[in-house]
Amino acid sequence: MKQAIINGIVHTGEGIIHNGVVIIENDTIISVQKEIPNDIPQIDLKGKHIAAGFIDIQINGGEQFYFSQYPNEETIQDIHDSSLKYGTTHTLPCLISSSNETILQGIEAIRNYKEKHKNGVLGMHLEGPFLNPFKRGAHSLNQVRKPTNSELEEIIRYGKDVIKVITIAPECFTDDQLEMLLESGIVISAGHSTMTYEQAQYYFSKGIKLVTHLFNAMTQFGHREPGLVGATFANESVYAPVILDGAHCDYAAARIAYELKKEKFFLISDAAFLGRKVANFKWENFDAHLENGFYRNEEGNLAGASISMDEAVQNAYKYLNVSADEAIKMATCRVAGAINMENEIGKIKPGFPATFVQFNPDLSEIKSLVLI
Repeated sequence: MKQAIINGIVHTGEGIIHNGVVIIENDTIISVQKEIPNDIPQIDLKGKHIAAGFIDIQINGGEQFYFSQYPNEETIQDIHDSSLKYGTTHTLPCLISSSNETILQGIEAIRNYKEKHKNGVLGMHLEGPFLNPFKRGAHSLNQVRKPTNSELEEIIRYGKDVIKVITIAPECFTDDQLEMLLESGIVISAGHSTMTYEQAQYYFSKGIKLVTHLFNAMTQFGHREPGLVGATFANESVYAPVILDGAHCDYAAARIAYELKKEKFFLISDAAFLGRKVANFKWENFDAHLENGFYRNEEGNLAGASISMDEAVQNAYKYLNVSADEAIKMATCRVAGAINMENEIGKIKPGFPATFVQFNPDLSEIKSLVLI
């Protein structure tokens, strides 16, 4: 059935259309125009703003379950349903450093879920286990490991149609192993790494175009050794996501990163759980408790975020001195570009899904509008 969304200020990802009309049919946008059709049902936005729904490529849990602890379809549904409450229509549930068995369970769960549900679950973000133990962050030391050819081959063979992003420390890989991953088509993100500036530039030249939570769990910018942060700033092709909660990344640091990265700067939640409804959590050697609105482990380290994508967008508008339209792009089309899906999601454009956020001019009110 055709429907027309009318009387809205439409943020397409490529421009802003005042009094725009979005025509949808069969879960898909078929037209973006100015003329209001009279012969189809209408959804009146009454002057509100509308954009594509947010995309979160690093989310660990919903309001109830943590994907690495329960890598099953119930957790995936929890992540999807919970995310919709905060403006996020597309997700990559994140599995952190785990046993090979758990990784394969997670892959199978996402695959089965996607076969049954045609919604915004895009695949999986596998964060680890091939990380540098010196930059493991909250990842369990007994799960972080160097890749073996056999384990890497199995993960690629079994998961390349499901894993959209894999976070690795490239310095822990042989050239052959890295080439194996590059050829798989999985988007490689460099993170949890002790790489020098020179090493990072080498791996970027090989084809890595993304880093994981800029500033966190990586070598910092220094005047004698610019590190992975410096290499990210220096390389125009590399995307840089930030957890914009004021704790994982100071707002001043985020402003500097945005000024340097511009269209390659985007937002993630990296939420352990959404909604701050889970106060205490323990899984194997991983623990987190809610302290002043942030998740920390027993050592006092940050253990996943508590922010949602709508909060991240609001913080971008408030602290990065950007327009509402620019803040929205940081959670939509920029994210899509980072995972090579810029021609499929993240914009209001013919052929794209009918999944939106509606909001007021100062972004103080944001809610999902999903017509699928």
